[in-house]
Amino acid sequence: MGFQCGIVGLPNVGKSTLFNALTKTAAAQAANYPFCTIEPNTGEVAVPDPRLYAIRKVAGSKEVIPTRITFVDIAGLVRGASKGEGLGNQFLANIREVDAIAHVVRCFEDDDITHVEGAIDPLADAETVETELMVSDMESLERRITPLRKKAGSGDKESKVLLPIMEGALTLLQDGKPARLLQVADAEEARLLQGLNLLTSKPVLYVCNVDEASAGTGNALSEKVAARAKEEGAACVVISAAIEAEISQLDTAEQEEFLETIGLEEPGLDRLIRAGYDLLGLITYFTAGPKETRAWTITQGTRAPGAAGVIHTDFERGFIRAQTIAYDDYVSLGGETAAKEAGKARDEGKEYIVKDGDILLFKFNT
Repeated sequence: MGFQCGIVGLPNVGKSTLFNALTKTAAAQAANYPFCTIEPNTGEVAVPDPRLYAIRKVAGSKEVIPTRITFVDIAGLVRGASKGEGLGNQFLANIREVDAIAHVVRCFEDDDITHVEGAIDPLADAETVETELMVSDMESLERRITPLRKKAGSGDKESKVLLPIMEGALTLLQDGKPARLLQVADAEEARLLQGLNLLTSKPVLYVCNVDEASAGTGNALSEKVAARAKEEGAACVVISAAIEAEISQLDTAEQEEFLETIGLEEPGLDRLIRAGYDLLGLITYFTAGPKETRAWTITQGTRAPGAAGVIHTDFERGFIRAQTIAYDDYVSLGGETAAKEAGKARDEGKEYIVKDGDILLFKFNT
């Protein structure tokens, strides 16, 4: 399991350039005019994880199979999108389908690239997009809340549970705050909130698109965005889409040389994916053998049978136990046999909560 992240923002902030760099394709046209992305472009990229290659070396695997992440380049939004302006209706429909939002904001000056609002102000850009999403959510809740109140008043148990969540979300939106800030009491309330499929309940990652000179340290504009993200409890990364576009065209050796030349330790893609993983509470476990070393993505808190089900539903249905070796033990001791001899290979049952980096071997009965 990976996750689907929608790249959103105003026109001409660098969404399509970033998408092209991330997916190493030219599927999304990057042009200097609004709405150059007419349909959402979807691309998958491998999740970079150096642990895969360390495990492969120990296991002697023939190949490495990383987990993958899907990015969706969504048409640029303009003021009034919630009322259908520009490609508003299409934008809002597309954004409902993603798990998280990578909100690209322009943090660079360039007279050759026009700005749809006429000035470079990333906070104002972020507020424009957020406002349109909030207006859409308010309209959605207002349509649904009246009949729900009637059902709750007639004694419907499910409606009684859902109503305060909807009312709380609506109050936040009316106060100019996104629904993701709603405090929920437990996992069940979180599930109900997610089930409302509100645009502003989706986790947000701010992507500050800076000039090439600011790629390593950021700049005054990106610092303002980082401060806003901290206030909201959102994630924030600094990336130069122009640099990422250059990196995407190079082979591995050339990439390393290029990054060293400009003073970066890794591509922005790596930072973006890690931030996305943290945002959605995702972790990685591994399976290893002579044929392949493979990474699998699950949510934090997943128990062993659920992790097995990511590979195949039969594994979950017939789960017996999971042989578990921590990544550090597997690599430092030299593999499964040595880990067993050192007492570092454990048999875990159905209640075991899988940890990031676990190397697992499932026992099941179909």
